[in-house]
Amino acid sequence: MVPSWLTGILQRFFSVCKVCRDTKTPAYTGLKDIDLAELGDSEVYVKMIAAPINPSDINMIQGTYAILTDLPAVGGNEGVGQVVETGSHVASLKPGDLVIPADAGLGTWRTEAIFGEETLLKMPPDIPLTCAATLGVNPCTAYRMLSDFEALKPGDSVIQNAANSGVGQAVIQIAAAKGIKTINVVRDRPNLQELVDRLKSLGADHVITEEMLRKPEGKDLFKKIPRPVLALNGVGGKSATELLRHLQHKGTMVTYGGMSKQPVTVPVSALIFKDVKLRGFWMTQWKRDYAQNKKELRGMIADLCSLIRKGQLTAPACQEVPLVDYQAALEASMKPYVSTKQILLM
Repeated sequence: MVPSWLTGILQRFFSVCKVCRDTKTPAYTGLKDIDLAELGDSEVYVKMIAAPINPSDINMIQGTYAILTDLPAVGGNEGVGQVVETGSHVASLKPGDLVIPADAGLGTWRTEAIFGEETLLKMPPDIPLTCAATLGVNPCTAYRMLSDFEALKPGDSVIQNAANSGVGQAVIQIAAAKGIKTINVVRDRPNLQELVDRLKSLGADHVITEEMLRKPEGKDLFKKIPRPVLALNGVGGKSATELLRHLQHKGTMVTYGGMSKQPVTVPVSALIFKDVKLRGFWMTQWKRDYAQNKKELRGMIADLCSLIRKGQLTAPACQEVPLVDYQAALEASMKPYVSTKQILLM
């Protein structure tokens, strides 16, 4: 069951079948038909095709995310849609084009909407829909973290926790395409070997549990692979501390998530004797920093699409769910040890 505290918020926040952007009346049913706004000169009428449920979407509903929309609102920060009609001043898009959001907060859990031209990015038509629907958050986060913090070269290694997450799976694949080794830390679970096999099929070099990393024999791993120059932390707490313990001298740990809801604790020795660097990364902020010049964003999307075409980057393991069954999808997305992303089909 969806927790009772979440149900009430969802009734006002979740997708509406047709959204009028200037409505002031909260929608107290999960799915609601509302008249679509008139198409403006610089606007685009889009039919949504598919949209995933990400942890950040849940955080926004909970009111714990860094950006919150005014209620009533439409959930979802990512997805793919098709252009149906464009305003008279729209130059970059035409009917039939596939589009994804250029920024967070667009509200993708809906069947159709009127969006501003500047809020959309055109997608190549040959990219699989599931890849397109899940491209704008996790693969972009992985790409930027592997590019922006350390000058990684083939043969270098990266260590990450939450390796089975959407970001983690993208890190594995993008790193493998660049010849970078990955040490992938996951929580112990009943189906551990199945998870290990799946991550290795994506290109993971080593997959270990947090418990294994804490044991003294965990150091034996670094007889086979160089100590990582970069650590990617999506968990926090003790898991982050363990990543720091295995970083190279002057290495960098980038925190992009906090699934454990525990603070990052840094041993004094890591700062003094190893001179490690601690950084944070938020994909939404990066996109907003480049909002006035989308060349970097378009270049990143082009690089990721190239990897998809070569078979070097695939969508995370997904379960496609009709929009009407959104409550079941939300429930599944919040279960522990879940590596399958829920995709809402419109």
